[in-house]
This record gives sequence, C-alpha cells and structure tokens, in this order.
Amino acid sequence: MAALLERIRRANRPPFSSMSPADARIAYTAAAEVLEPPRAPLPRVQDLTVPGGDGAPRPARLYAPSTVEGLPVLLYIHGGGFTIGNLETHDSLCRQLALRSGGAVLALDYRLAPEHLFPAAVDDSWAALRWLAGPGADALRLDGRRIAVAGDSAGGTLAAVTALHARDIGLQLALQLLITPGTIAHADTESHRRFAHGFLLEAAEVAWFFDHYIPREQRTDWRFAPLLADELEGVAPAFVLLAECDPLVDEGVAYADRLRLAGVPVELDIVRGVTHDFIKMGRALREAATAQQAMADALRQAWEGVA
Repeated sequence: MAALLERIRRANRPPFSSMSPADARIAYTAAAEVLEPPRAPLPRVQDLTVPGGDGAPRPARLYAPSTVEGLPVLLYIHGGGFTIGNLETHDSLCRQLALRSGGAVLALDYRLAPEHLFPAAVDDSWAALRWLAGPGADALRLDGRRIAVAGDSAGGTLAAVTALHARDIGLQLALQLLITPGTIAHADTESHRRFAHGFLLEAAEVAWFFDHYIPREQRTDWRFAPLLADELEGVAPAFVLLAECDPLVDEGVAYADRLRLAGVPVELDIVRGVTHDFIKMGRALREAATAQQAMADALRQAWEGVA
C-alpha cells in the first residue's frame, strides 16, 4: 500500500479539491479502473433506466452471472463523495460482485451535487429500491424477495440510509453491505485527524465533497449522517468493510457498534494496512480481491437464508 501511495504521489494528479466538479468527474472516470482487474465478461449486462426520486428516469446497469430467471439481486450505489462517479467508474467492481456472489447486481447512477443538492441522491436511492422491490424485479426476471443493498464511501452512506428506509416501509432486506461508509455529520473523529494527509482521501477533498453536497446547517440530518438516526432497531443485517488507514474508519466502527447495540447482526471486517478506496485496487492489492470474495460470500449466505 505504501508503494502504491508513492506511485500515486509521483503521478502528481491534481486533487479534486482544485478542480471544478465537471473536471473532477472527467479525471475520476479516466483513472477509476486503472488499478482494477479487467472487466470480467458476464452473460448478462444490460443498460436500463429506473425511476428517480423526482420521477424522472435514472440510468442503471444490470450485471448477472447467469441468464436463468429468479436470481437474487444487489442494489449497488457507487461512491464519489456525492459529487463524482458513475456507472463506468464502478463497472469492474460490480462485475466482480456478481461473478463472485452468483447474484445479480443493479448499479444506480443517481443525481450528483452540486447540480442536485442533498437529499437528491438519497431520494434516487430510495426510489430505485422501491422500484426494484415492486415491479422492477419481475421486469428484470429477478427474485424480489431476495434483495440486498450495498455501496462504497458516499455510496455506503446511501446504502445505510436506504436500509433504514427499507425498514420504515416494511421491506425486509437480506443484507446491507457497507464499504468504508461515511456516517457522521462532521469530519471530526480521531481517524480524520490521523489520516488527514498522505492516505489517498485528503481532508481537503472530504471538505470539498461535503461543501458541494450539503449546507453545514443540514449535516445533522440522519439521511446524511446515519449514525445520528434515532433508532437502528430492525434494519437489515450488516456486513461492514473498513480500511484501517482511512479517515472514515472510526465512524464506520461507531456505526457497526450502534447497529450491534440495536440488536442488528453485524459482521465487521477492518482490512489492515490499506486506505480508503482499496476495494477498487484489485490489480495492485491482493487484499481487494480477498475482501470482494468475503463480501460475495456474505451476500450468498444472506440470500440463502431468505425463506
């Protein structure tokens, strides 16, 4: 990991915080899969649209390792600080999750800030889940009784609040898979201080993402900071995957602890010696592939446990 960070430093990539959101999106898309394995071929990859939170259609992409009907499905919500990222930046990862788990993956391209401020991304995630649990699963020939939700970084935040929404509307998810999620209102934990510089996700970038997405006075809203939700009882079982050298690691642990205190089954995996976004570095880090398989195994086990 240290050698990889040095290579990234020598590449002298301008930080996102020095760019406009439009330029940051271009840069992120260009570099997003450089450290990932080639996109795995799958028998079913389908571009489609799903209803967004404002009623307008949102792009989505379905990945399936088989053409048989009735596969379980994972709704995947990409990371990127609510400001960057798209279907292309997380294509390789979604393919790996489908291939390794044996289930389908539906990736959502939600609205991004600053053009669409909080809670647009939340609303799109909730709308996609409701559609998938309703007519969507049948339309895609999937099993609407076996649905899980996942996301990385900002997508992990959205996955967590989507799991809370599922509980509130009476939808039983098989699993919530939270990869290095943000869960707090302000970047003020010890890990934010310890890993503020030199560990891939810089403090200035965290602030840049937050400032583009949500006004400071709204940041205690649980839809942005799920650790502040009044009650976590009754949400789906969780697999929480964290990176040891990540500004977000403390809030990930805190959220896993609150879930446990609420009686929610939690599997917590802190991958030692790696940074934020390691899950998308499978070409360079064996830990990424190991973690992807662990997540896939958790998904398979959760789906098998649905009556």
